[in-house]
Amino acid sequence: MVTATLNKLVYITYSILDSRGMVVEQHDIPVGYVQGANSGILPAIESAVVGRKIGDRIEITLSPEDGYGLRDESLVFVDDIENVPPEFRRVGAEVLFENESGETKAFYVTSIENGKLTLDGNPSLAGQSVTCLVNVTDIRDATPEEIRNGRPLDVKTGTVH
Repeated sequence: MVTATLNKLVYITYSILDSRGMVVEQHDIPVGYVQGANSGILPAIESAVVGRKIGDRIEITLSPEDGYGLRDESLVFVDDIENVPPEFRRVGAEVLFENESGETKAFYVTSIENGKLTLDGNPSLAGQSVTCLVNVTDIRDATPEEIRNGRPLDVKTGTVH
Protein backbone atom coordinates (compact mmCIF):
# COMPACT_ATOMS: atom_id res chain seq x y z
CA MET A 1 0.00 0.00 0.00
CA VAL A 2 1.45 3.37 -1.05
CA THR A 3 1.55 5.99 1.68
CA ALA A 4 2.34 9.71 1.73
CA THR A 5 6.03 9.87 2.55
CA LEU A 6 8.96 12.12 1.64
CA ASN A 7 9.13 12.93 -2.10
CA LYS A 8 5.80 11.31 -2.95
CA LEU A 9 3.43 13.35 -5.12
CA VAL A 10 0.19 13.55 -3.14
CA TYR A 11 -3.17 14.74 -4.47
CA ILE A 12 -5.79 15.98 -2.03
CA THR A 13 -9.21 17.59 -2.12
CA TYR A 14 -10.19 19.68 0.86
CA SER A 15 -12.74 21.94 2.50
CA ILE A 16 -12.09 24.65 5.07
CA LEU A 17 -14.76 25.32 7.68
CA ASP A 18 -14.89 28.43 9.85
CA SER A 19 -15.44 28.37 13.61
CA ARG A 20 -19.24 28.01 13.05
CA GLY A 21 -18.76 24.94 10.81
CA MET A 22 -19.63 26.82 7.61
CA VAL A 23 -17.66 25.89 4.47
CA VAL A 24 -15.61 28.95 3.45
CA GLU A 25 -13.35 27.31 0.89
CA GLN A 26 -13.67 24.08 -1.04
CA HIS A 27 -11.41 22.36 -3.58
CA ASP A 28 -13.12 19.44 -5.32
CA ILE A 29 -10.48 19.28 -8.06
CA PRO A 30 -7.44 17.52 -6.58
CA VAL A 31 -4.51 19.73 -5.60
CA GLY A 32 -1.11 18.09 -6.00
CA TYR A 33 2.03 18.70 -3.98
CA VAL A 34 5.28 16.87 -3.24
CA GLN A 35 5.47 15.70 0.37
CA GLY A 36 8.40 17.41 2.14
CA ALA A 37 9.46 19.54 -0.85
CA ASN A 38 8.47 23.09 0.18
CA SER A 39 5.33 22.94 -1.96
CA GLY A 40 3.40 25.84 -0.43
CA ILE A 41 0.82 23.56 1.21
CA LEU A 42 0.25 24.56 4.84
CA PRO A 43 2.78 22.66 6.98
CA ALA A 44 0.03 21.49 9.37
CA ILE A 45 -1.85 19.86 6.48
CA GLU A 46 1.30 18.27 5.09
CA SER A 47 2.19 16.89 8.54
CA ALA A 48 -1.30 15.43 8.97
CA VAL A 49 -1.08 13.64 5.61
CA VAL A 50 2.25 11.89 6.37
CA GLY A 51 1.77 8.13 6.42
CA ARG A 52 -1.77 8.30 5.02
CA LYS A 53 -2.97 6.29 2.03
CA ILE A 54 -5.32 6.87 -0.91
CA GLY A 55 -8.90 7.16 0.31
CA ASP A 56 -7.99 8.42 3.79
CA ARG A 57 -10.04 11.31 5.17
CA ILE A 58 -8.42 13.58 7.73
CA GLU A 59 -9.91 16.32 9.94
CA ILE A 60 -7.39 18.93 11.03
CA THR A 61 -8.00 21.88 13.35
CA LEU A 62 -5.74 24.82 12.51
CA SER A 63 -5.04 27.51 15.09
CA PRO A 64 -4.78 31.07 13.76
CA GLU A 65 -0.97 30.73 13.87
CA ASP A 66 -1.08 27.57 11.70
CA GLY A 67 -3.80 28.82 9.37
CA TYR A 68 -4.73 32.37 8.40
CA GLY A 69 -2.70 34.20 11.04
CA LEU A 70 -3.59 36.53 13.86
CA ARG A 71 -5.50 39.73 13.16
CA ASP A 72 -3.29 42.76 12.52
CA GLU A 73 -5.18 45.86 13.61
CA SER A 74 -2.68 48.06 11.72
CA LEU A 75 -4.40 46.77 8.55
CA VAL A 76 -7.75 48.31 9.55
CA PHE A 77 -8.56 51.85 8.41
CA VAL A 78 -11.61 54.02 9.03
CA ASP A 79 -12.34 57.05 6.84
CA ASP A 80 -15.19 59.44 6.09
CA ILE A 81 -17.34 57.92 3.38
CA GLU A 82 -17.03 61.16 1.35
CA ASN A 83 -13.30 60.43 0.94
CA VAL A 84 -14.03 57.07 -0.70
CA PRO A 85 -14.94 56.80 -4.42
CA PRO A 86 -18.62 55.83 -4.92
CA GLU A 87 -17.82 52.42 -6.47
CA PHE A 88 -16.28 51.31 -3.14
CA ARG A 89 -19.11 52.52 -0.90
CA ARG A 90 -20.56 49.06 -0.26
CA VAL A 91 -19.76 46.31 2.24
CA GLY A 92 -17.65 43.63 0.58
CA ALA A 93 -16.07 45.93 -2.01
CA GLU A 94 -12.44 45.10 -2.77
CA VAL A 95 -9.94 47.97 -2.84
CA LEU A 96 -6.39 47.34 -4.07
CA PHE A 97 -3.55 49.41 -2.65
CA GLU A 98 0.04 49.45 -3.85
CA ASN A 99 3.02 50.13 -1.58
CA GLU A 100 6.27 51.88 -2.46
CA SER A 101 7.77 48.55 -3.59
CA GLY A 102 4.97 48.01 -6.10
CA GLU A 103 3.38 45.18 -4.11
CA THR A 104 -0.42 45.11 -4.23
CA LYS A 105 -2.61 44.24 -1.23
CA ALA A 106 -6.36 43.78 -1.19
CA PHE A 107 -8.49 45.49 1.45
CA TYR A 108 -12.22 44.93 1.89
CA VAL A 109 -14.98 47.26 3.04
CA THR A 110 -16.24 45.56 6.19
CA SER A 111 -18.69 48.15 7.51
CA ILE A 112 -20.30 51.49 6.79
CA GLU A 113 -21.74 53.26 9.83
CA ASN A 114 -22.45 56.88 10.80
CA GLY A 115 -20.78 58.27 7.67
CA LYS A 116 -17.62 56.21 8.27
CA LEU A 117 -16.29 53.39 6.11
CA THR A 118 -14.00 50.62 7.45
CA LEU A 119 -11.38 48.93 5.25
CA ASP A 120 -9.71 45.75 6.48
CA GLY A 121 -6.61 44.14 4.94
CA ASN A 122 -6.73 41.04 7.14
CA PRO A 123 -7.80 37.71 5.64
CA SER A 124 -11.45 37.11 6.56
CA LEU A 125 -10.42 34.13 8.70
CA ALA A 126 -7.55 35.88 10.50
CA GLY A 127 -7.68 35.25 14.24
CA GLN A 128 -9.97 32.22 13.86
CA SER A 129 -9.32 28.54 14.30
CA VAL A 130 -10.52 26.64 11.23
CA THR A 131 -11.16 23.00 10.43
CA CYS A 132 -9.73 21.40 7.28
CA LEU A 133 -11.37 18.27 5.94
CA VAL A 134 -8.78 16.61 3.69
CA ASN A 135 -9.26 13.64 1.35
CA VAL A 136 -6.21 11.86 -0.06
CA THR A 137 -7.14 11.06 -3.68
CA ASP A 138 -3.85 9.82 -5.20
CA ILE A 139 -0.20 9.18 -4.33
CA ARG A 140 2.69 8.37 -6.65
CA ASP A 141 6.46 8.76 -6.87
CA ALA A 142 7.43 12.33 -7.78
CA THR A 143 9.86 13.00 -10.61
CA PRO A 144 13.15 14.79 -9.82
CA GLU A 145 11.78 17.98 -11.40
CA GLU A 146 8.57 17.78 -9.36
CA ILE A 147 10.66 17.32 -6.20
CA ARG A 148 12.67 20.47 -7.10
CA ASN A 149 9.46 22.49 -7.67
CA GLY A 150 7.28 20.95 -4.97
CA ARG A 151 4.38 20.67 -7.44
CA PRO A 152 3.25 18.26 -10.17
CA LEU A 153 4.15 18.85 -13.79
CA ASP A 154 1.44 19.37 -16.39
CA VAL A 155 1.85 16.36 -18.67
CA LYS A 156 0.72 18.30 -21.76
CA THR A 157 2.86 21.42 -21.32
CA GLY A 158 5.66 20.20 -19.06
CA THR A 159 5.12 23.15 -16.72
CA VAL A 160 4.62 23.11 -12.96
CA HIS A 161 1.04 23.49 -11.65
